[in-house]
Amino acid sequence: MSMLVLTLITGVGLGALYFLVASGLSLIYGLMHVLNFAHGAFLTLSAFIGWLVAQALGTQSWLSFLLSIAVGALVGAVFATVTELVLIRPLYERHIEQVLVTVGLSFAAVALFEGIWGTDPVNIAGPPWLKQTTEVLGARIPNTYWVLMIAALLVLSALVIFLQKTRYGMIIRAGVENRAMVTALGIDVRRSFTLVFAIGGGAAGIGGVLAMHYTTFVSAHLGSTLLIFAFIVTVIGGLGSLAGAAIASVLVAILQQFANTYLNGTGDFIVVILLALVLLVRPSGILGRKA
Repeated sequence: MSMLVLTLITGVGLGALYFLVASGLSLIYGLMHVLNFAHGAFLTLSAFIGWLVAQALGTQSWLSFLLSIAVGALVGAVFATVTELVLIRPLYERHIEQVLVTVGLSFAAVALFEGIWGTDPVNIAGPPWLKQTTEVLGARIPNTYWVLMIAALLVLSALVIFLQKTRYGMIIRAGVENRAMVTALGIDVRRSFTLVFAIGGGAAGIGGVLAMHYTTFVSAHLGSTLLIFAFIVTVIGGLGSLAGAAIASVLVAILQQFANTYLNGTGDFIVVILLALVLLVRPSGILGRKA
């Protein structure tokens, strides 16, 4: 029983991490139709800067932990904003070039990170509570998973409120549906789209710092490793659907954890099979709209 509970709850926690990485990716594609392969670079740089902040302020302090998350979000937002202004904005109607540019940026960023911080993973220690466990129905759940779940719920709530309740959110949704009409009303849609990129980068930054604490290390390839699963849950959930990404993140992670626990570590294989089945049966994803 305790093993079942442990597998289930850690699956939900891992799904929360997948959602933190995939939310920005899904948001940017859903609103701007930009398939951003450089998303992992936003995450990795944020993790490295978050690590530097934690090192400077004391890795065991909750204040440094929270500040590293805030700084990571800021770094991700700034990196994403510069990327949108310099590389993406001139290519909004050229999707193939967008993909090539973001793929090139992702490779260049990894090389740059290795040049600055080296090729070996850098270990990170957080507040001692994160290393402890909490008992649930006889299962000892690592506290890191609770932090991931809380962060994912906060990010999801903030994104939904921003898009549904704020003026900028309404402008963005209107601009996606009919950009010419919104522009004719005197509203600068390009500024709103830049804001979307910044928010997506900020979400990646939060995910990067928390992924660093989940894995207990940061490396130049941290983002590219997680980006694979972010794309998988984004496709399964439905490209551009935040709710779909949230559901798919939990579904994929739970399935992965159960396969790793009860099927001899075949979690990644099972996830790929699930992706293939979804693409065959429902190509638009769980909550995706048909093209």
